[in-house]
Amino acid sequence: MLGGEYDYQRLSLNIFKRFYLSIVGITDVEVEGGKIFGTGVPYFLLDLPRANQTYAYQKRSYNLMNFLEFANDSYLSWKTEHFFNGFIFNKIPLLKRLKLREVISFKGVWGTLSDKNNPLKNPELIQFINNDEGRQQTFSLKSKPYMEAGAGIMNILKFGRIDVMKRLTYLDNPNIPVLFGVKGLGIRAMVKFEF
Repeated sequence: MLGGEYDYQRLSLNIFKRFYLSIVGITDVEVEGGKIFGTGVPYFLLDLPRANQTYAYQKRSYNLMNFLEFANDSYLSWKTEHFFNGFIFNKIPLLKRLKLREVISFKGVWGTLSDKNNPLKNPELIQFINNDEGRQQTFSLKSKPYMEAGAGIMNILKFGRIDVMKRLTYLDNPNIPVLFGVKGLGIRAMVKFEF
């Protein structure tokens, strides 16, 4: 419309729902799907799932994914967090006094990259980035989704959260986080003030 170099359209739908499960806690579920219509769209204009390479926990990002690791022109993603609100820790006297809260999470994205937008099949497109060793660093989500799961403790000193995260798929990609010798394992922390 404004004379851009690339002709494509992006369509996405995001749905969020909170489930109240009585004494067991609260579950937040977010599902998003999208499609990019166009031919020869450069990979940096495709859907690049939100990655996080810091040690800070980010609710809407994939905390063990590398930047620009995956590119899709159609995708379905999900993010689920369950807050137990003390359902487990309140049964342990010391933890009950500290008012710690337990949380689990599960995130994933499943997508495809059509041949018309895939730089590996079209040499005239801008190519994926390679690392210093010449290895490819950006991939399409082939036959399985990217998934990660985590378990954490909230309400540390009233405002802190620490999660242990585990990457479940694509463990052979380059630069995967390693913790205590376990590939795809990481620790993330978050500080949140609520009034």
